[in-house]
Amino acid sequence: MEPFNARSMLDAAASATATKPQVERRRRLSPAALAVTNQKVRGAYSPVVIAGVVRLADFVLLSLVGVGLYFAYVRPLAGDIHWGYIASILGMSAAAVVCFQAADIYQVQVFRGQLRQMTRMISSWAFVFLLFIGVSFLVKLGGEVSRVWLSSFFCVGLAVLIAERLALRSMVRAWAHDGRLDRRTIIVGADQNGEKLIEALNADDDSDIHVLGVFDDRNDSRATETCAGSPKLGKVDDIVEFARRTRVDLVLFALPISAETRILEMLKKLWVLPVDIRLSAHTNKLRFRPRSYSYLGKVPTLDVFEAPITDWDLVLKWLFDRVVGGLALLAALPVLGLVALAVKLDSPGPVLFRQKRFGFNNERIDVYKFRSLYHHQADPTASKVVTKNDPRVTRVGRFIRKTSLDELPQLFNVVLKGNLSLVGPRPHAVQSKLENRLFDEAVDGYFARHRVKPGITGWAQINGWRGEVDTDEKIQKRVEYDLYYIENWSVLFDLYILLKTPFSLITKNENAY
Repeated sequence: MEPFNARSMLDAAASATATKPQVERRRRLSPAALAVTNQKVRGAYSPVVIAGVVRLADFVLLSLVGVGLYFAYVRPLAGDIHWGYIASILGMSAAAVVCFQAADIYQVQVFRGQLRQMTRMISSWAFVFLLFIGVSFLVKLGGEVSRVWLSSFFCVGLAVLIAERLALRSMVRAWAHDGRLDRRTIIVGADQNGEKLIEALNADDDSDIHVLGVFDDRNDSRATETCAGSPKLGKVDDIVEFARRTRVDLVLFALPISAETRILEMLKKLWVLPVDIRLSAHTNKLRFRPRSYSYLGKVPTLDVFEAPITDWDLVLKWLFDRVVGGLALLAALPVLGLVALAVKLDSPGPVLFRQKRFGFNNERIDVYKFRSLYHHQADPTASKVVTKNDPRVTRVGRFIRKTSLDELPQLFNVVLKGNLSLVGPRPHAVQSKLENRLFDEAVDGYFARHRVKPGITGWAQINGWRGEVDTDEKIQKRVEYDLYYIENWSVLFDLYILLKTPFSLITKNENAY
């Protein structure tokens, strides 16, 4: 029998601990909240973008109808192309869009209906033609305009618009049925104020507000288990975890403005979420100017926080990532091949590895990287930070980490998977630590950097805050720069960061090991 060896026992225990998967901290939710989070929810469509696309479709369809009728009837008779017709067609199409906007038919609620949008559209289209006829008479061009073409343009254009609206109505109703047009809302405050707020929201038939439930810290008689038919889902501390398990678009406080201290305490917990946060003013006796409010139906609210990069900004960023990212991936293919060959020849093991990192709204995503550590010393959770002269790093790994070439495979995340952006806060590994503290424990408001999609490069990185994190200042500065980027985002800002990244890799790489 072998003698007892304390050293070997400790080594075995340490090895077992190292190989045991890390368990992420997840807050336990109530059965009512879990019932909501377990429901299948599809992504939301922006009403602003839908309305914009319909405006463009109206202009393009009417222009095509007018030009098509011109080439089918007027051009064979006239012989040469009369550019005055083309200009008139484009002008009338643009005027129609302006009149439709003035008639207030570019709203998702209107798209759902039929009679109201049809009558307004027909009257607006007729007004455009009366306006064109009046202008033609005043400038003495009435005799030069084909009456057959003009009447055909009116009738065919109107038929195309009606067919488009019928198809749009069908699509919008299908999207509404799937919940893609709903604003999934949670109410803070399960008391009489909360009941009045929910009743007011539900009273509006055209409202897109879908109340999921209420949250309240109080357990006394003021907070009920249900509020105007909506279940109580938990306490305010549960909202962050709840919003990360299911789609939440709006957090609405039913608390009176006089509860300033309680509201501020709650906002400190909730501002890290990528959602709109508003304060209901429906029961407040203190009234501001009407322009100070934004309205949910007839319910006045005060905006506190807005979700960053939404509507058309989100479309622009998506296009920027796909177009520029696709071009960058094509240009980088030779470099990717050379680095892959160097990694393979340098040490045994796979060329690429996947690492769990924080994505948008704390979603766990797999990020691709070139392997820079020896395979038998891999650290997929990044529980131990790579330091200077770290023996786990290979010879090729040291070079590609210093030059950030190990990050190039993340272009696949951007272009193919769509869970990374070209520019944004860098995604940290889920178990990244600073002196045995997870990053969110070391920095207050750390998760606010996850209010947007993470990126391959970012504002913090080009300002020198990259590489090893071994002090409070380094992680705090990263968070500060990331929050500045989120609040000041624009396509030009992304382009500036992207163009400056190669220079920062050369001049500001002292912390990259």
